Amino acid sequence: AEITMLLDNGIDLHSYQPTADDIVKIADCDLFLYVGGESDGWVDDALAGAANKDRKVINLLDVLGAQVKEEETVEGMETEEEDAAADADDPEYDEHVWLSLKNAETLCEAIANALEDLDEQNKDTYAANLTAYTDQLAALDAAYQTAVDTGKRKTVLFGDRFPFRYLVDDYGLSYYAAFAGCSAESEASFETVSFLAKKVDALSLPYVLTIEGKQHKIAETIVQNTKAKNQPILTMDSMQATTSEDAANGTTYLGVMENNLGVLKQALN
Repeated sequence: AEITMLLDNGIDLHSYQPTADDIVKIADCDLFLYVGGESDGWVDDALAGAANKDRKVINLLDVLGAQVKEEETVEGMETEEEDAAADADDPEYDEHVWLSLKNAETLCEAIANALEDLDEQNKDTYAANLTAYTDQLAALDAAYQTAVDTGKRKTVLFGDRFPFRYLVDDYGLSYYAAFAGCSAESEASFETVSFLAKKVDALSLPYVLTIEGKQHKIAETIVQNTKAKNQPILTMDSMQATTSEDAANGTTYLGVMENNLGVLKQALN
């Protein structure tokens, strides 16, 4: 298979816009996959000009259906002005569906079915690969549940955006964070920082967490406003900045989720 990763070189999911070359690739491809949330508002226009009439399209949110969650604002979180004025009849869905291993099983099945339809002579291989991969996802899912069940704590705190809602909901964890997962904000107010620092103290949280990226100023400021001022900062990878070069160098979904499990174990103990 020839795979094109449109959101390459660390382009943010929430701000990506296709180039003319991208539009041509979308028109010609055999299988097009996209998340399907508000950030993918450009997709309908891009799909209109299909040079390949047999092209299959997979919208991840459509595949998951009722499993998709609306974006939420938890106590202490910075709210965006547009959120406060948003139409209650127009829900904003949390797009980070891949960060649930349970969702991944459902999505992999949909992708495998599409590949079997496109390449029937190799149908049995796709089916066997799906079974083997689903077993790996299920094993990692069970390892996450065990880590949570045996952890000393049931709360994580992020001095950052929080794209891991699907993950924490899967295992019954609670969380605090500076911003919602799809927030465009990058500066936290004094009130937000103060609230989160007090939560670190009140819950005796040993770590403050962030997502991937070079800047962790908010997390650092939270730490500086705690009583101890010495909590290490841990990073969980939401894969939003993963590139095709990373993939070529061996980065895999399972590998990243295994690393995230290691970080989560630390944070809960």
